[in-house]
Formats: sequence, C-alpha cells, structure tokens
Amino acid sequence: MAEIFSTHNLHPDAVAMLERMGTLTFATRPDPDTLLREGTGADILIVRAPIPPQLFERAKNLRAAIRHGAGLDMIPMEAANAAGVLVANTPGVNARTVAEFVFFAAMALLRRFRNTDHDLRSEGWTVARRQADLTRDLQGLTLGVVGLGNIGRRVCEIGHHGFGLDVLVHTRTQKDAPAGARFAELDELASQSDVIALCCPLTDRTRGLVDARLLGLMKRDALVVNISRGPVVDENAMLAALRENRIGGAALDVFATQPLPSDHPYFGFDNVLITPHMSGITEGSMRRMGVGAAQEAARVLAGELPLNFCNPEVLGDYRNRFPE
Repeated sequence: MAEIFSTHNLHPDAVAMLERMGTLTFATRPDPDTLLREGTGADILIVRAPIPPQLFERAKNLRAAIRHGAGLDMIPMEAANAAGVLVANTPGVNARTVAEFVFFAAMALLRRFRNTDHDLRSEGWTVARRQADLTRDLQGLTLGVVGLGNIGRRVCEIGHHGFGLDVLVHTRTQKDAPAGARFAELDELASQSDVIALCCPLTDRTRGLVDARLLGLMKRDALVVNISRGPVVDENAMLAALRENRIGGAALDVFATQPLPSDHPYFGFDNVLITPHMSGITEGSMRRMGVGAAQEAARVLAGELPLNFCNPEVLGDYRNRFPE
C-alpha cells in the first residue's frame, strides 16, 4: 500500500479518495523539522506548506509532490528535480474564490467596515453611522491588476463585467487582454488605479515589486490588495506609506513571515485589513483542490503521468527510479 503524506488537513472527499489508495497520514506540525521527521517514508506528498529541500534527498520512495493549489513556491523545484520526483499542481480550481475575495476586501475598505463595526460596538448607532460620510463607492473606480494568470483573469472579468470598472492590467507577457481590460506599464497602472490587486506569482522579478518608488506613484486614497505572496510587497515601504497616509489602505492576505507575529505593526492601522492567508480557502475550494490533488495522486500511483505535470524535464530520471 502506498504511503501518502499531507502537510495539512484535507477536505473529507479528498481524504476518502486517498485512503482508498493507501495509508494517509498528516503532519503533526507543518514546520520543516516535523516534515523531515514524519514525511521521509512517503510515496506521495500533498503540499500545503513549504517543503524543506532535504526531504527530497531522504524520501527514497517519493514519486510525486502534488501541490494543493497552484503556486509552486512551496516546492523546492531544484531539489525535486535532482531527486527525480514528479511535481504536479491543481491550477485554477480556486481562482474564482480568490478573485471574489479581492472585491470583498476592497469593498470592506471602501465602506470602512472595520471602523464602522468598532464604533457600533463601542460607541453606538449614531457614532457608527458617521463613518458612512467617509465611505466610497466601487462604481466609477479604476482597477489595476498585476499578473494575468487564472486569478488575475477572474479579477479582470468580475471587475469589468460585474462592477463596470475600468481595468488596467500589467503582466510580463501581453498575449491577450481580457475583454474590457487594457494593458499598461506598471508605473501607469500604479498612478491611475484606485484599487490595485496583486495577483502575480513570486519570482525574482516580482520580489519587492511594490516598493517605496511604486507606492509613491499611487493616489493618496489608493488601496492595495495583496493575494499573491508576501514578499511581492516591500514591507518597510508599505508601513512607511501607511504611517504617512500616502495611500488609502491595504488588504493583506499574505506576508513575508507567516504566521504574522501578533505584535506586527500592521495590526495598528484601522485602514489595513489582515487575513491569515485564506483568500483561496472556502469549503468549495478546499474540495476542488483536495479532489484535484487526489486525482493526480491516483494517476501517479497507477503508473501514469500527472495531468498538470510541472517538471517534465525530470521524466527520464523518474523512469529510471520507477521503471514501469
């Protein structure tokens, strides 16, 4: 029976599927030391936490590392390739979930939800209603979308077709813009947008992309929504912009250090909405990601290749390790 190891819990439907394939175990903690101690016997690894490269060296029976989601930054690809391990993911299955979160977060900031809720609970009805005079409509604003993968496309579509927004897009490639969106250079997008949604992957090019210079180009009431990866935003530059009231606010779901320390300065701003890397997680998306990962595990254990095969260059080494 195959040994299947998951860094985190999975949807019950995915659990049922995987338990039919072999023995399923979950990490007691998702930290590197625990993953190394508990995961080295795995045939299949389900990834929801950063994997230490040493795991690929030590897990001699490991066939595949399957990402529960799309982003591959949690998987050290060089180590996986060197060990002859297949890497797969489940792209696009939570794109709509994350895209909906972008608008939930933007509207919560525009309508001053945190301030209103606080005042209503502590000061009463009349005081809370005064917050409404400072709120803004989403209608008539310009949305800037950085990154045009599955999530970025859904954000563009909802923004234009759902809310009638003007949409600017910045991406490394300009193959085809979604209907109603226009490509723009990053500086133009930063200076013209009222809401900026960061939907790009973390790469050497995007690390620190939102820095002091770019924040300085933004409107003083602009909002930044980061659902990509924490290091895309230069944290010190963001904190300085917030302290000096040079932007309108931010909704941050991802951070350079996770979990975010409880004494982090972000908690001191009323115009910052903080969530614990949950923009892509709902009951429905958990099922889609979990079932998708389980389906990929089934393919690999049956001697097939993953549908979403992310490192085809490793195939020769993999076949040498596991001749069929």
